[in-house]
Amino acid sequence: MRFETLAIHADHSKDPASGDVTPPLHLSTTFERESSSNPHGYVYTRTENPTRAALERLLATLEGGAEGAAEAAAFASGSAATAAVFQSLAPGDHVLAPSDVYHGTARQLRTVFAPWGLAVDFVDMSDLAAVEAALRPNTRLLWVESPSNPLLKISDIAAICALAHAVDAVVACDNTWATPVAQRPLELGADLVVHSTTKYLGGHSDTLGGAVVARTGDERFARIRQIQGSLGAVLSPFDCWLTMRGVRTLAYRMRGHTEHALAVARFLAEHAAVEAVHYPGLPTHAGHAVAARQMSLFGGMLSVQTHGGAETAMAVAGATHIFTRATSLGGVESLIEHRASVEGPESLTPQNLLRLSIGLEHPDDLIEDLDQALRTATRG
Repeated sequence: MRFETLAIHADHSKDPASGDVTPPLHLSTTFERESSSNPHGYVYTRTENPTRAALERLLATLEGGAEGAAEAAAFASGSAATAAVFQSLAPGDHVLAPSDVYHGTARQLRTVFAPWGLAVDFVDMSDLAAVEAALRPNTRLLWVESPSNPLLKISDIAAICALAHAVDAVVACDNTWATPVAQRPLELGADLVVHSTTKYLGGHSDTLGGAVVARTGDERFARIRQIQGSLGAVLSPFDCWLTMRGVRTLAYRMRGHTEHALAVARFLAEHAAVEAVHYPGLPTHAGHAVAARQMSLFGGMLSVQTHGGAETAMAVAGATHIFTRATSLGGVESLIEHRASVEGPESLTPQNLLRLSIGLEHPDDLIEDLDQALRTATRG
């Protein structure tokens, strides 16, 4: 079956007692057992829950894996899913991450896992020579983020996987921005895929969650599953249900997000008040050729640098009417955010950069809103 069909029908067996058309929501925290057996397969919701199991099967199916052997674990947030991957390593292991990785991931590595004992280096992963030069004998994990947040740099996932596997390292790819609609990291050689399901998978800015999808249910994934159950940062049944509801329309939403983002990017690239636009769908983007090879859609995220500094950029954000100034992305509504101020004093993001999550409003309305905001903020 094709993606659109799988997103609606994968792993949803109708309950013969009710004939329900949509997946049921199992809110129970505990499950009945017999004296010497567990006939239903569930004991306690922290370790397993029918609704969470349905979401995990769905995500594993959509990301795919070797001969359909992929497995998934759902977490309470994208940050919890990210942390579980790092927790599956051992003190003394070396992690290589992008220099422009999502600031929450960088903060985890610097403030939690480096003191715990992981060795961490950050490198420009769009530069394969730099990646290869940064590998060590104890390198165990390469964390890939493509497109990157917020500069939308593109990394060659297949080439990075080849470098990593040559030294027996694992590749984990944050696929939140692209989603399995636009990019399939497991098919490109990645071992793990991580999502903040809060974003495009949920799609309506009303659920918080994360997931790790593994190529196979091997010893590495068993460790991640153990962390999920033992530490308890699991996704609630209701959030699982909301995420499954969102996934049903994911393919069609991603097409709309991408179409609108490309229109906005093209407009901004020609605007006199704009210094630079970062969007891999533009032929002028440094990673366009790689993105065109490994992505089927370029996604709904872009960043723009205005002429002037932080004050001008924030004035542009404040002058919009349709865009909402808010953190997050992937919902049906368009958001705008001055990333450097959100990331804090350690941010390496240019002070004149705004990150845009392009929603499903009419693109002409979004373009008109940005045009008047740019003109208002730079007038005089």
